Amino acid sequence: MSENNRNSNIVRNMLTFIEDSPSCYHAVENIEHACKDKGYVSLKENEEWHLVPGGKYYVNRNGSSVIAFHIPDIEKERLKGFHMVASHSDSPGFKIKEEPEMIVEDQYVKLNVEPYGGMIMSTWLDRPLSVAGRVIISENGKLRCKAVALKEDILIIPNVAIHMNRDVNKGMEYNAQIDMLPLYGGKESKGSFSHLIAEAAGVDKEQVISSDLFLCNRAPGHLLGAKGEFVCAPRLDDLECAYASMEAMLRTQPKEYVNLMVVFDNEEVGSMTKQGAASTFLQDTLYRICESYSLSRGDYLRLIADSFMISADNAHAVHPNHPEKADPTNRPYVNGGIVIKYHGGQKYTTDAVSAAIMKDICKRSGVTFQTYANRSDIAGGSTLGNVSTAQVSVNTVDIGLPQLAMHSSYETAGCKDMEDMVKVISCFYEE
Repeated sequence: MSENNRNSNIVRNMLTFIEDSPSCYHAVENIEHACKDKGYVSLKENEEWHLVPGGKYYVNRNGSSVIAFHIPDIEKERLKGFHMVASHSDSPGFKIKEEPEMIVEDQYVKLNVEPYGGMIMSTWLDRPLSVAGRVIISENGKLRCKAVALKEDILIIPNVAIHMNRDVNKGMEYNAQIDMLPLYGGKESKGSFSHLIAEAAGVDKEQVISSDLFLCNRAPGHLLGAKGEFVCAPRLDDLECAYASMEAMLRTQPKEYVNLMVVFDNEEVGSMTKQGAASTFLQDTLYRICESYSLSRGDYLRLIADSFMISADNAHAVHPNHPEKADPTNRPYVNGGIVIKYHGGQKYTTDAVSAAIMKDICKRSGVTFQTYANRSDIAGGSTLGNVSTAQVSVNTVDIGLPQLAMHSSYETAGCKDMEDMVKVISCFYEE
């Protein structure tokens, strides 16, 4: 068993980051803490910004999206553009509805939930689950947002026994309103859920005005495989890429481009929100950076024309049990290198120009790359790049880390690929 994989600090630190980030709000909070520890200064969108050459800053929107940026220590005349890496903070799962408690035959209490994004529902069954998200608290006449997570597993979505569903192993179509509601407690627990959340937030129940709460899988990550070559954890899509971009951002120095790490929310539900890739969040931030340099709109457009974005969202690896699901010629494998993603219908933004730039970055960083395309008879997903470029029109490449069981509650990827991603993004930020 390889000690190189078992002792990989990057992979183990990434697993700690994921374990500490049971929701998008926690992920952004943890990114902000890491940035602050490295001297980054917090900015607020509703305040005036005073940026300086060489300055390091971060700003969040909605508590679930964050942009960190590092300005090169040069005169504005030498500034060339922006180097951006985009990922997302959210993962598919189940959102807890308002007034969630449901009483079953005066014996059980279950919670009313709804799907968030396209998850593999069966992977949420018969698994200890918890709750994480945020609450809005009334405190001294003001409203305050607080990330909250229960420190123990209290829920389970039980399967129907095979004796009552003999066809369960022949394929099952799950009804989200019937089959996927988690069991919360016995009849004695009626009316206690709101108290439990308030207690986790450290406030009285009456102080909690509203909430955005989700079921979460608290299972710790593991290194598996004969040589410890696989990394398995919840929310690898896309906290793996978010962590890799953060790690690269904090260890590099910009030269002639402003480096930006962009983590959007709501990618799993289409990005059409004020904090998603379709919002003006990135554009607003770029405008304000230019404003601090007293640059005109024409200067902004000049910089944009010489900018580049890496849209980093995980990719499908060839599946060991179903290799036929992959494209005949574009077949990425776990631990085979980062994946450049292509799509004729532009669900991925990669074109010949952006692919050539990305391949050159890989060559410079000494990292191998693979290519991915959907089978032409299987519809694929979309990601951040094509949505974001509708607001900020820059050359963009879509890449990702190869993984198995994407959108499962517990996913599998490769240790070497994670380390390669940090190398590639670090090279991009520095070159």
